[in-house]
Amino acid sequence: MEPSFHAFEQQGWGRAADHYGDAFGSLTSQTIPSLLSAAGVGKGSRLLDVATGPGYVAAAAAELGASATGVDFSSEMVALARRRYPAIDFREGDAEALAFERASFDAVTINFGVLHLERPDQALAEARRVLKPGGRCAFTVWAAPDISVGFGIVLKAIETHGRTDVSLPAGPPFFRFSDAAESMRTMSAVGFIHPLVQRVPLMWRLKSAEALYDAFLQGAVRTAALLRAQAPEATARIRRRIIEDAEAYRNGDTIILPMAAVLTSGIST
Repeated sequence: MEPSFHAFEQQGWGRAADHYGDAFGSLTSQTIPSLLSAAGVGKGSRLLDVATGPGYVAAAAAELGASATGVDFSSEMVALARRRYPAIDFREGDAEALAFERASFDAVTINFGVLHLERPDQALAEARRVLKPGGRCAFTVWAAPDISVGFGIVLKAIETHGRTDVSLPAGPPFFRFSDAAESMRTMSAVGFIHPLVQRVPLMWRLKSAEALYDAFLQGAVRTAALLRAQAPEATARIRRRIIEDAEAYRNGDTIILPMAAVLTSGIST
């Protein structure tokens, strides 16, 4: 029996936990200042960081003087976060059914986490439930692959040299919230007011062109499963194409790929 999308993502992050920091950590951490600002996090704020992963956002909030709690459905990620930041409260938990009372937090952040949820609308509704009136929720997703070049290179290689119709558990469209109008509509639908969307430019610095392929294979879930499902001869062609296209962005000893996040925020009532 095919696992649910929830189980697929949960198991996938268990496998990817040890690789995520090296693969994507330096990239996804670049959004943290903008994310915390959009959520209104400062000294004395009570923050819930949903899909906390290795705990980077919660740790940055704590440095600002906030009281931070991190929640993730991956026990491996929670263990990693606890090892990194033992003074912060990290818990296993479901973003779609948060184990907190109504109006418990001043701010909720979700850094790229909604991409990995079976019911992202329900998770945003839960974020609103646990926020105090006037509290802020902010979340990030990747911009469309024509803007986030790393995704564009990898997905184009798969489309050109492999198969995209492989059997994976059905989940929400990966780039759904890359659309500003869809993000604002969803925030309004779950009860947030004054939704705002902004693009956050990022730069992904990699030690080699091969590192781009390895990042998606080892440090992701959906794209990793797509890569692993290819036939061996297709895999070789895909890997070669990714390396060739990434080399176009070489600057000295480093591959520098333009990337971007879409940051959405709203206020609880």
